[in-house]
Amino acid sequence: MPLSPDQIERFLKSVHPYDSLSGEKVKELVPNIVPSSFAKGDVIYDLNTELDGLYVIYEGDVEVRDENSVLISHLHLRNSFGERGLMRNGRAVTRAVAESDTTLLLLPKDVFWALNKSDEAVRRFFDRSRQQKTETNDLSTVTVDNLMAPNPITCPADTTIQSAAEMMGEHRISSLCITDQDRLTGILTTRDLTHKVVAKARDISGPVADVMVTKPITLSPSSIGSDVLHLMMEKRIGHIPIVEAGKLVGIVTQTDLTRFQTVSSAELVREIAMASSAGEMKEITARIPKLLVQLVGSGLSHQIVTRLITDVADTVTRRLLTLAEDKLGSPPVPYLWLACGSQGRQEQTGVSDQDNCLILSDDVTDTDRDGYFAQLAKFVCDGLDTCGYVYCPGDMMATNPRWCQPVSVWKKYFVGWINKPDPEAQMLASVMFDLRPIGGDDTLFDGLQKATLEMAEKNSIFVAHMVSNSLKHTPPLGLLRGFATIRSGEHKNQLDMKHNGVVPVVDLGRIYALQGKLSEVNTRARLEAAQRAGVLSGSGGSDLLDAYDLIADTRLEHQAAQIRQGQAPDNFLSPSDLSDFERSHLRDAFVVVKSMQSSIGHGRGAFS
Repeated sequence: MPLSPDQIERFLKSVHPYDSLSGEKVKELVPNIVPSSFAKGDVIYDLNTELDGLYVIYEGDVEVRDENSVLISHLHLRNSFGERGLMRNGRAVTRAVAESDTTLLLLPKDVFWALNKSDEAVRRFFDRSRQQKTETNDLSTVTVDNLMAPNPITCPADTTIQSAAEMMGEHRISSLCITDQDRLTGILTTRDLTHKVVAKARDISGPVADVMVTKPITLSPSSIGSDVLHLMMEKRIGHIPIVEAGKLVGIVTQTDLTRFQTVSSAELVREIAMASSAGEMKEITARIPKLLVQLVGSGLSHQIVTRLITDVADTVTRRLLTLAEDKLGSPPVPYLWLACGSQGRQEQTGVSDQDNCLILSDDVTDTDRDGYFAQLAKFVCDGLDTCGYVYCPGDMMATNPRWCQPVSVWKKYFVGWINKPDPEAQMLASVMFDLRPIGGDDTLFDGLQKATLEMAEKNSIFVAHMVSNSLKHTPPLGLLRGFATIRSGEHKNQLDMKHNGVVPVVDLGRIYALQGKLSEVNTRARLEAAQRAGVLSGSGGSDLLDAYDLIADTRLEHQAAQIRQGQAPDNFLSPSDLSDFERSHLRDAFVVVKSMQSSIGHGRGAFS
């Protein structure tokens, strides 16, 4: 039975974003709407065909499949579809088929674009890219390349102390970078001149190499301002050279920070760096939930929020390592403490356990490993638990002798996992590919990471198993308004925004890094690097980044809302807590993730 204009008008007024239009605008829209009927099994549009416009389901059910014929969405009453293809190049990126006798309303593409142009609410609804959050003028958003003084004054290591001091006075600077051609070899500050030269009446005709700080702490231009402030407070330094690809490109000093104000994460870092026990740090880390609320409330994006929160965990870990060495004495051989999991990826939220391990020098003895380093691991892991980073349920911690081993054993681990990718090997490799050094001798990891990535990328069987393993976590797409919620238990009818939300994207990022031999560990950095390396297509990568941003931001906003209400934060979100607008966008984000999983599962880097 044909639909009357009144029926169409009443229906549009019940569907977002048309419910935001004035009554007059809706009336003007109705004559342009084209109702059409499809029998069960009819193809509404096929992959890569030119779209006639945007479809809205008036009655019935529609299934949408991707280019690999994988079902990515069931759509029902009031759901729209076809907009992704319209917004890209006008061609369908999926295949839509009627699951039952279905009536659709078609908004022709010229009308669709005119409406997008004229109405802000409609434009926002159909713009599936994640809108950039408002950036405040603080250190949590500004990147170091916007803070640093480029082309810093330098001198070679054989310059006399007197000449170096004259250069600093002439240029009115408080530090001097020491270089060999364009590579940084050290730094000299006014503090060094005071404590190492004047106080000790040292001969000022000697070389600056005798008093400079060798191997100074550095950052890259892509670091954020809070990285600078946190390092300055933790290490009690006032100058940080900026190095890119081994080349000195700038320097940031305390003076450069005076016009910027950062969020209170810097205060937490400062207090933790001065704490004398895990008990003292516990009182400081107890403020992390309030920090999360503050950061999310200020409009910062998820990658900034999680980075700042992870900075606090990193500082706690390094402070505990220092306290452990104070208690146990100097380590018998070099070691490196590494984090994996969310801390390793710099993606910690308000809910985090600890995942860590120790890599030891091959000179270590069994006595040292079972004695000194076992005690160090226990001290640090117990301290992390005291501070709220609870013990890993899977015992993925340095206290487990399996994860406190010399470099040679770690090499055997990775070789074994790659050559025999059974389920346990896949799980362990997934965890260990997220390793990030926290404290100790970084050189113990450098060669291991590079060699492992090259070996893994060359083993097609291992890569295939890792891809298969990465597809075990699927986005929550189903029958209830496009979502598959948890069916029973404490979190019935809720979405798991961790395991079915961010984890599928984390898994994809890890696979792209493996395929491209990319050293990045952070998920968003992996996706961006995969785009640059050509592992991930430009369009597919942009879609996935937008989807990831929306999912991760939604998860953090949910946790912040719980904390504001006096609840403990978790990862379980009820779709009923979301508006129609939010549900629609979140569903579309999950569809993108599922499409990317389908593509990589069929041996493609991304859909195009």
